[in-house]
Amino acid sequence: MTRVTRWTGREAELLRTAMRKKQKEFAELVGVNPRQVPRWKRRGESIELELDNQTALDTLLAQAKPDVQQRFAALLTERAAVEHDERAEELLRKAPSTRRHPVDEKVMALVEEGIHLSGPDNRSVWLEPFLIDVYPTANEDYARFVLATRHRPPQHWPEGRCPVTLATHPTVWVTWHDATAYARWAGKALPTALQWEKAARGPRGRVSP
Repeated sequence: MTRVTRWTGREAELLRTAMRKKQKEFAELVGVNPRQVPRWKRRGESIELELDNQTALDTLLAQAKPDVQQRFAALLTERAAVEHDERAEELLRKAPSTRRHPVDEKVMALVEEGIHLSGPDNRSVWLEPFLIDVYPTANEDYARFVLATRHRPPQHWPEGRCPVTLATHPTVWVTWHDATAYARWAGKALPTALQWEKAARGPRGRVSP
């Protein structure tokens, strides 16, 4: 079952939609004034609900029928995917050094050539320009690779299928060999230690947050 760690107006509205309830009906189920529900919808993620309301929504979700829980999970993932795409598109507009990869469509950033100070002794190393993914490989990215190549899926995917609720989460339970196979399929290569180190540093040589 999908779990919500922090209920905001956004999650409450998605649950109401998944339950296919009118605002007044949903308010009665949660135990709040009917005027609260449209206020939650209007405020969205800018409002974090009171603890008693969060508890009521936890209970409502836990007691919901499986089809309601599945719809809620799908709505959550769909919204997360839209937000991810919006962030990616904004980054592509603002940063001319970024681009979409033609195979897995992930946003990549160009790290320019130059001298890199490596290790505790700041040894000078020259690195050629390279591209690196801006965001981690999500389960939905990895699922396309698994489907295309019949590579073994991560062990926590039920029946070898990517769970809807984890679609936008970073891929875990994969080995170096799995990651290498994904990179080869996408026409990429895993970054070297020096490339990873340089990419993680900001323009002034400090590690980026």
